[in-house]
Amino acid sequence: MAYLSCNPATLARDLAMLCAEGRLTLTSVQPVDFFPQTSHVESLAILQRN
Repeated sequence: MAYLSCNPATLARDLAMLCAEGRLTLTSVQPVDFFPQTSHVESLAILQRN
């Protein structure tokens, strides 16, 4: 599953909930700069089903 977020705080909260039951495992997180002229950076998280 791919999860793209523009807010690192909500990403961390949601990933904790998604991975808590052990059904999903976080495999990678990659920052993505869609708007290079701003200070905002999105984050792409990849999760794998167990």
